[in-house]
Amino acid sequence: MRYSLLFAVLLLSACSSVRKEVRAPDSHASSGSLTSYARSLIGAPYKYGGNSPDSGFDCSGFVGHVFKRSLGILLPRSAQQISRQGQPVKLAQLREGDLVFYDTNNQAYSHVGIYLGDDRFIHAPSSGGSVRIEDMGLDYWRKHYNGARRITSHR
Repeated sequence: MRYSLLFAVLLLSACSSVRKEVRAPDSHASSGSLTSYARSLIGAPYKYGGNSPDSGFDCSGFVGHVFKRSLGILLPRSAQQISRQGQPVKLAQLREGDLVFYDTNNQAYSHVGIYLGDDRFIHAPSSGGSVRIEDMGLDYWRKHYNGARRITSHR
């Protein structure tokens, strides 16, 4: 019995010591996990200053939470501060996971969301709302668009 137990322990520890090659995820896989996690938060309530699924999100709290949780990237707290991170991206070159910015308060870069592809983005809209997907082609969003940024990890 003791030998059987010892053999089982040795066998299990040998399996756990097998070294596996670990590669950093490619940017497509990373953006996929980012947008998948963002989509899982659809319906979370809006809360001014909020940055958690439990209490709710404002736009920058939502974006910051998604980037931290899915990619381990810390972003500044406000949409305007986030708008100075990463690299600028032209509208025609948007990729899944890029950040899109809007003037929603008569102030440039006052709102931020995450681009999903197919001219859609996800965001925490405003008081009384909840995290949802929007069509960037709608007049309101087209008229208030400020630009986009691509955030990349420095790992």
